[in-house]
Amino acid sequence: METHISCLFPEIMAMIFSYLDVRDKGRVAQVCIAWRDASYHKSVWRGVEAKLHLRRANPSLFPSLQARGIRRVQILSLRRSLSYVIQGMPNIESLNLSGCYNLTDNGLGHAFVQEIPSLRVLNLSLCKQITDSSLGRIAQYLKNLEVLELGGCSNITNTGLLLIAWGLHRLKSLNLRSCRHVSDVGIGHLAGMTRSAAEGCLNLEYLTLQDCQKLTDLSLKHISKGLTKLRVLNLSFCGGISDAGMIHLSHMTSLWSLNLRSCDNISDTGTMHLAMGTLRLSGLDVSFCDKIGDQTLAYIAQGLYQLKSLSLCSCHISDDGINRMVRQMHELRTLNIGQCVRITDKGLELIADHLTQLAGIDLYGCTKITKRGLERITQLPCLKVLNLGLWQMTERARGGVLDGRLNFFSYLKKERERAVSLLCGCVRCASPM
Repeated sequence: METHISCLFPEIMAMIFSYLDVRDKGRVAQVCIAWRDASYHKSVWRGVEAKLHLRRANPSLFPSLQARGIRRVQILSLRRSLSYVIQGMPNIESLNLSGCYNLTDNGLGHAFVQEIPSLRVLNLSLCKQITDSSLGRIAQYLKNLEVLELGGCSNITNTGLLLIAWGLHRLKSLNLRSCRHVSDVGIGHLAGMTRSAAEGCLNLEYLTLQDCQKLTDLSLKHISKGLTKLRVLNLSFCGGISDAGMIHLSHMTSLWSLNLRSCDNISDTGTMHLAMGTLRLSGLDVSFCDKIGDQTLAYIAQGLYQLKSLSLCSCHISDDGINRMVRQMHELRTLNIGQCVRITDKGLELIADHLTQLAGIDLYGCTKITKRGLERITQLPCLKVLNLGLWQMTERARGGVLDGRLNFFSYLKKERERAVSLLCGCVRCASPM
């Protein structure tokens, strides 16, 4: 005797429905009353983020979300008042407003008029009309906020960071990408270096300062003294920091990921400072740092040998630098050396011989490698990702055909890079991150 799914207990059906994607979870609710009741069980929707277009009034929308236990919302387009969302979901945990260009200080002010203790995550990326005034509201009413995304909010200033430092002491992650008015003074506020900032945001673990052009080494000094719990620091495209600033970072024992991509004033001396400190970095990115060369690889082998991810795209490294490094880097899982045009088959053979745990390697634009080196790389036992964008066979390699796995990797990666190049047309953006 066969048992039909409709005979199962609602709890069992809910467990089954929890494995469906969001669209199918909504579809099963339309099959029958029993399925609808099972699909509305809160366990089915645990962790789901509702993606909404708020264009017209829908009285049943928020009661439906609350019945299913959904507390995370992304607003794809906002044509109604933001207060409509806050009033409809008083227990909201995560609010994503990224790209809502029409959101203003006035609109946010009408929404945040009392404390919302449940809200932990707020994303205002690319909400370009938002200013320090909104940060004052956030600091006043969102005391339990742990994640704040402000990437692309170009009207934010040091005053806004002072307000954040004053009110958001539980903040763990802050993104200030391309906040062009932020300077050393603002970072000092976050790090509790000024009396007016009181404690500061001393629980920060993730800080993104990408493309904040006014920052100097003084900011790094503030960070090292005040933000001692920091685990991830992104300083990419910060042209104002230099090798001297690396001295401050070199003793941050909690830091495990550092991004210095396109920091034009970082050289081998900067990596020497990092290697001589007490860092236990797991990830380091110095891609497109024009002053980085083979000596950096020697320093890494001496003091940063515990790295699991290393990015050196477009740096002036050669086979000699690879030779200095590989024997010490037993933990390395990801190596990005795209556009390092001095790397040859010899370098790939050294990598294949010593970096046996490597799971991913980027060889984008490495035009001096041939079939011989690539065949050695593909023999790595743990290799899962291989990027060969812009690679062309030389005369030595044209006599044979690469094995199926290599051709498969090459095809996928070339298609990806071609698509990115067509969309952006920028050499740096077209290269892998």
